[in-house]
Amino acid sequence: MSSSTTPLVPGGSVVALREVTVAFDGHLALRGVDLDVTGGEVHAIVGANGSGKSTLIAVAAGLLSPTSGTVRREPGIRVGLVPQTSNDGARLPLTVADLVAMGRWRERGPFLPLRRSDRARIAEAIDTVGLAPLARRPLGLLSGGQRQRAYIAQALAQEADLLLLDEPMSGLDAASRDAVASALAAVASTGTAVVAVTHDLAELGDVDAVCRLVDGRVVESSSAAPRGRGHRGAATVRA
Repeated sequence: MSSSTTPLVPGGSVVALREVTVAFDGHLALRGVDLDVTGGEVHAIVGANGSGKSTLIAVAAGLLSPTSGTVRREPGIRVGLVPQTSNDGARLPLTVADLVAMGRWRERGPFLPLRRSDRARIAEAIDTVGLAPLARRPLGLLSGGQRQRAYIAQALAQEADLLLLDEPMSGLDAASRDAVASALAAVASTGTAVVAVTHDLAELGDVDAVCRLVDGRVVESSSAAPRGRGHRGAATVRA
């Protein structure tokens, strides 16, 4: 097992996995997986329950070490992780701006006052996901899709180079899924590498690359977007 922070080439990859295998109590969750994640692109990790999707993003995030294989990351890479959300977030006595401001805790901690630069970063993150008109709205008054976008903005406020999302479309209606997909495209247009786990590729909309898992193995790895990175900059999101 090895993990390196040597700069990666080719292709501007921020994370690269080579022959990664993960075993739990003799069960192989991942089997010889290769994956390159590139900045400015939306990558879809697709598979049924138990296929190894969540294990794969845990390895990419550095939360789990592989049993064998190599994981290499760009030096100083910042990782934002958005877990599968539930209605629990609706009970928090926070506004959208409060939640996103928590993304600056990595820099400032929870007790130091925010600087002007912090507030600018928070406002930019909220605007990127299309929630600027709702910045002062309590989380409990948001739709599921709006709340999901607020968590994405929180990760953006961390200035993440790599954004990992576990089933970001779970429980959302079609309109909310479209809004979240547009938000992910807008995030990628800033240069951030976006990796989203899903059981249904159609839910993610337009993506740049697909990695399909079956029983912990990659059975498809391709650039499969109908439109490329050049269209990302045109992405717009509305509240």
